[in-house]
Formats: sequence, structure tokens, C-alpha cells
Amino acid sequence: MGIRGELRVRWEHARTWGAANPWAVDLGIALLVQAAMTMPFVVPRPPGLEPATWAAYGLTTLTVLPLVWRRRAPFAVLLAIMAASALYKLAVEGPGQPLPYTGLVIVYTIALLSPPWKRLVAAGLLVVAVPVSVWLNTRSARELTFSLFVFGAAHVFGRLQDARQRAHRADAERAAARERARIAREMHDILSHAVSLMIVQAEAGPVAVRTAPERAEAAFEAISETGREAMDQLRQMLGLLREGSETASPREPQPDLAGLPSLVERVRSSGLAVAYTTEGGVRALPAATGAHVYRIVQEALTNVVKHADARTVEVRLARADDVLHVTVTDDGRGPQGGSGGHGLAGIRERAAAHGGTAAAGPGPGGRGFEVRVLLPVPSTAEVGA
Repeated sequence: MGIRGELRVRWEHARTWGAANPWAVDLGIALLVQAAMTMPFVVPRPPGLEPATWAAYGLTTLTVLPLVWRRRAPFAVLLAIMAASALYKLAVEGPGQPLPYTGLVIVYTIALLSPPWKRLVAAGLLVVAVPVSVWLNTRSARELTFSLFVFGAAHVFGRLQDARQRAHRADAERAAARERARIAREMHDILSHAVSLMIVQAEAGPVAVRTAPERAEAAFEAISETGREAMDQLRQMLGLLREGSETASPREPQPDLAGLPSLVERVRSSGLAVAYTTEGGVRALPAATGAHVYRIVQEALTNVVKHADARTVEVRLARADDVLHVTVTDDGRGPQGGSGGHGLAGIRERAAAHGGTAAAGPGPGGRGFEVRVLLPVPSTAEVGA
């Protein structure tokens, strides 16, 4: 990790700590402002001016102290700072400050946290208070212009930070929504496929017990194997969700093209004749793409088992011109209404996520049902079986 990356990580850690400890952050800001306002008291004053007094220094502390509550009651803190500042100007002869530190901090805070009506009232108060303060101090247009500029800048920075935080929250919400959709899709694919196969095999079991006991034993073994595999995949997924848990499952790779023969064999065990072919030098895919191809085929086969009432199905993968063609064709009647529930929608989402397309409808010659998916394949991928 480079210096820039390390600084970014440290900054994120600091932001996280600050969000978890707002009181400590506000106290630190108040101490920093107090340190800045102490400077004129420790620097020797020009000859002819009276030395700074402890009473004057105490009043500067009184103007800084409300900043500790700046996030909890920003408008009340503004009023307290204005009252303490007025008392400092009218009651004591103390050194001036190069910048209105406390005022800038609270104006920024009000612009960041307060609703519009409070921001408007605060602006009205400052429009009156700043000229009065300048009149009591130097009565110069230069100071008035500078003061209005710095307070306006503090307000603008507060509004910009508010917009930035809103954008970050919106990005986080969109990312969370995408992640929820992905998890829901994965859970649907795993459970729908496993449960569909188990139902088909369980329904065939009693018939096989009476007519072919050896087939009944195979059906029950297939049910057990399908259930165990579904549980393993669910444990992996739930383990990834338990961030920071010492008991989380290891992060095993997602299924990919290498797992398709096993998937086809499990579907065959339900009594469906499944053919699996590859053509055109199907290339080895990146892990994420391979996992999506596996899930697409899995969901298409699940739809066949649940809805098609088919006897045969063909899974075909073919590559041409850096495009992977995935087709699943059966001789059944397809999903009722052609919808396929969440399954076909999930297939379309997976295809779109990789810049591809998906379509479904009657098979060749209007017989059966066919799912067709086109996915771009990186040209640098190595040729595989």
C-alpha cells in the first residue's frame, strides 16, 4: 500500500472514531480554538497598551466553552457566543483576535446541521451583529467586508459538507440495496434449486419403493446429497455476512463452469434427461463471470424441474467472437405465463451485470421452452475444454 493509500485508510479510521465519539471531537475542537485565541494573550502587546488581564482571558474561555455543545444545540450555542463576545467587547480591555474563530465554527455547524429556517434566522442575526461589532472595533469598511466574507465562506463550506454527506449516504444506501438484491438472488438460486430437486425426488420415492427399490435408495441418497450441498452453500454465504465473527465459515470459491457437470448430474438424478455440451472452444472465465454462468444454468434447470413438465433438456455453452452463448432448451411447456417468477428475472439481472443480455421463450419450431443468454468474454482468457 502506498503513502496515499495509507493516509486514506488512516483518514477513514479517524472519521469512524469521530463518528463514534462526537463529544471527544467537539471537546478537541474547543481546545484547538482556545489555543488559537490564547495567542494574542501570550504575545507581548505594543507599548502604550495595557497588558491583558486574566478577566479578559476568562471571557475568551467563556466564548469558547459553548462549542462543546455545538452539535447538540447549534442555534443556542450561537446565541451564547454572541452574548459572551458582546460582553468581552463592552466590559473588558483585551486584545483583539485576527479571526472570529468561535463565530466561524458555529456558523459552519449551523449551515451543516440546522434546518433552513434556523439557518435563515442565524444569517439575519449575523447581518446585524457583524456591522455592530465592526463599528465598536475599527469602524472600517475593510474589516466589515472581510468579516462578511469569512462568515459567508463558513456558511458555504457547511452547506457543501452537508451536500457531500448526503451524497455519501445515498451512495451507501444504493450499495446496500445492491448487496441485498445480490444476497436475495443467491439465496433464491440455492434454495429454489435444492428444494425443487428434493421435491421431485421425494415424490418419485414412494413409486420407486413399490416398483424398483434400488431406484428408491438412489433417490433418497440424491435428496440427502442435495440437502447437504445446499446447507454448505448457505453456511458459506452466511459466514461471509458475519463480519468479524471468529466462527465465520471459510471463504471458499463460488461455483463456476467446473461445477456444471456435477449440477447436471444432480438434475439427472431427478429423472430428467439432461445433455450438456460445449462448442467453439469455451474459454476459462473470470471467477465472478463463471459463478454467474453457473447460477444462470442452475436457475434455468430449476425452472425446468418446477414448471416445464419436461422429459429432456439440453444445456449448451458455445463461444463465438468473444461472446459466450448459454442456452438451456427443454421439450416441456415452460413456465406458466412465460414469467418463470423470480428465476427469469434473476437470470436477466445476472446477464445485465456482466454487460450481456438474456431472453426466454418458445424453443426451436415453437416446441418446448428455451433460455438464451449472451455474455461478453475477455479475449485474453485462456482456452479451456
